[in-house]
Amino acid sequence: MPYVSFSPPEAPTPPPNTWSNIKVHSNGHFYVAGIVGTGDSMYEQAKSVFLIIQALIEAAGGVMDDIMTMQIFVTRLDENTEVWRARREFFSGEFPCSTLIEAARVGSPKVYPPARVEINCSGYLGGSR
Repeated sequence: MPYVSFSPPEAPTPPPNTWSNIKVHSNGHFYVAGIVGTGDSMYEQAKSVFLIIQALIEAAGGVMDDIMTMQIFVTRLDENTEVWRARREFFSGEFPCSTLIEAARVGSPKVYPPARVEINCSGYLGGSR
C-alpha cells in the first residue's frame, strides 16, 4: 500500500470511517486536510491548527518548512492578519504557496466555540532541505 495514515497523540483522532488527518505516500508526499483547532479568537484557533499540523508532519518525519501548498478557510476574511500572525510562528524558510478563502462555516457544527479556521496542506518530506 503506497499511503500510510496515522494520528499522533497531539492530534485529535478522526471518528472511525470518516477521514484521515494525514496521508503519507511512500515517495514522501504528504497530505493534511480538515484540521480545526480550539480557542476563542482567530489567532488562538489558527495557532492551535498549526500546532496540530506540526505534530502530524513531525510524526511523519518532516518539518513545517516541508509544506509546499496550503489552503486556509476562515469564517471572517477581515481577521486574516490573525492567521498570518500565527503562521509566522511556524515557518522559518520559504513560506508555502497559500490560498485564503472565506467560508460561512468550517469544521463541525457540534464544536463549541465554533471553528473559525480550517487548514489543508500538502508537501514533500525532506523538501525543505
